[in-house]
Amino acid sequence: MAILIDENTKVLVQGFTGRIGSFHAQEMMEYGTNVVGGVTPGKGGQTALDRPVFDTMKDAVRETGATASIVFVPPGYAADSICEAADAGIHYCVAITDGIPAQDMMRVKRYLKQFPEERRMILTGPNCAGTISPGKSMLGIMPGHIYLPGRVGVVARSGTLGYEAASQLKERGIGISTSVGIGGDPINGCSFQRILERFENDPETDAVMLIGEIGGPQEAEAGAYARDHMSKPVVAFIAGLTAPKGRTMGHAGAIVSGVGESAAEKAEILRGCGVTVCERPSDLGEAMAGVLQR
Repeated sequence: MAILIDENTKVLVQGFTGRIGSFHAQEMMEYGTNVVGGVTPGKGGQTALDRPVFDTMKDAVRETGATASIVFVPPGYAADSICEAADAGIHYCVAITDGIPAQDMMRVKRYLKQFPEERRMILTGPNCAGTISPGKSMLGIMPGHIYLPGRVGVVARSGTLGYEAASQLKERGIGISTSVGIGGDPINGCSFQRILERFENDPETDAVMLIGEIGGPQEAEAGAYARDHMSKPVVAFIAGLTAPKGRTMGHAGAIVSGVGESAAEKAEILRGCGVTVCERPSDLGEAMAGVLQR
């Protein structure tokens, strides 16, 4: 079982004919992702990687029946691309693009809210590594070979720490049901809590690994959700224990601006909610192995 994507998911690549989009589209196809086409305005009717290219998302969805898309569009145009995906009826969109202005993402969030909940597009990112259901489908830029299929869900703000978690789990023979990158920007499409809800409802996910960082309230909210609504164990790591207050650390959203936003405070909040918290990223695999043996 997997959440969000599986081997049957039909995928469109937005920014398909660009250098970055075509490179990663090729890698996704080689992994087994069901890429059915792509969108680049002005290049409709052409083909790329033996797949059709469309001018608009509505044309692409109508012709291919795609339900998911991935955005490799430059920052100044990415918000419009995300809104276009939602308007075309895409169910799940991954925004890889880094550097989308916060004001543009505020516009995206307002736009998505106009749709009824039952048909509102799920957005992860921007500034994320993507989503992978190992052995089934990859919608992102991660190295697919480090992910072993299994029964642990992973949700992370940091792409590289998500890779580290996958590698450590694989070394111990522990597989992943789905790994979801939600992105490191201050305003992102999907919260930790929404992904935890899906893992809790997935009968083939036994435990969840949550990888957070300084800045924002999402980790604390996720801890409260895990305490009140989850039957499955959660292992967490919060990056940024040594980050000075007020300084951005890598991600645009990784800046401590208020009470409860430092790594130490978040770790303490999560422990208080019954979450197993790792002190170091090198402990992730060992901690999950211990939890699964209980």
